[in-house]
Amino acid sequence: MLDLVIVRAIFILVLTISAYTLHPFGSAPLVAAAGGALFGACIILFEMRLEHVSLKRLIGAAFGSVLGIFGAFLMSLVLSKATAEPFVQVCLLLLMTYIGLIVGAKKGDMLNLAALGGIFGGEKSSKKTFKILDTSVIIDGRIADIAETGFLDGVLVIPQFVLRELQLVADSADSMKRNRGRRGLDILQRIQKMAHLTVQIVEEDFPQVREVDMKLIELAKVFDCKVVTNDFNLNKVAQLHGVEVLNINELANSLKPIVLPGETMRVFILKEGKEFNQGVAYLDDGTMVVVDNAKKMISKTIDISVTSVLQTTAGKMIFGKFDERNHAAMAVGEQRHDRPVRKSDPQPMTNMPPEKTTIES
Repeated sequence: MLDLVIVRAIFILVLTISAYTLHPFGSAPLVAAAGGALFGACIILFEMRLEHVSLKRLIGAAFGSVLGIFGAFLMSLVLSKATAEPFVQVCLLLLMTYIGLIVGAKKGDMLNLAALGGIFGGEKSSKKTFKILDTSVIIDGRIADIAETGFLDGVLVIPQFVLRELQLVADSADSMKRNRGRRGLDILQRIQKMAHLTVQIVEEDFPQVREVDMKLIELAKVFDCKVVTNDFNLNKVAQLHGVEVLNINELANSLKPIVLPGETMRVFILKEGKEFNQGVAYLDDGTMVVVDNAKKMISKTIDISVTSVLQTTAGKMIFGKFDERNHAAMAVGEQRHDRPVRKSDPQPMTNMPPEKTTIES
């Protein structure tokens, strides 16, 4: 690190002495020396900024600047017939080069260097990973809560066709759809305000593909990234196409509390089940609990014994059994413990006078 500082200082010193000695443009030696030192400082600052730029951005910036110079050259050929002012051509060259440099640097993160045969395999992979958000997961809203916890990082990609779909839903004549669309737009604004996340809107579209789900899959293939969704069908189709999916529903199911067979839990029987003498209850996280022998206990809170737990792709289901005898025994015990003593109940014999014993003569 010290050697690099010394090299930079020597570079600025050489530029300063050279400008002082030559003092070009007829300027004073001191002014030329100050200009040389300032020019050297700008070059050092530019070099320090380049150290933090990824290789993808450098390649994109270089490629964009070359295209900008080529475009400026073609435009200068056309303008040379109309005007011979070199100043206009120089300004056009600088403008096109700058535009190509900026656009290429912004789009450079989307380059797939692995497709070049491992030429740039020595570069460390960027910590930023791209994730494409589906329309359904935006409307759902839980993605914002997950992002606030810090479990979601990188760059969240919002395709333009997803925004158009959200806008169509928000402008729907149906009040329910309209509220869902507006909720999705509010969720996007909430995510954009998070400092640790970067939200990037991309213009890439696939006119030959009509379905939004297939457009998401094609976009994920182009960017080599993951799709974040809670749509079960999109999850399966994306896996068939070899695209990785982050399913919010699967994440929620994995975070549900583990219940083992034989444990006792208290539930509120909400409705009648499909099978004979069954009752159905729901936990706070939405898990369905099917209870045998609980048809008569609808709208009541009871204790059940867990018999089995079934994990499906749609979620988790818990099966339990209600024992009427245990419930009746507990109810009787609570009734005896809680109810007041009545006069008709047998009273314990306390503070009785001692019995007299008589001896017959």
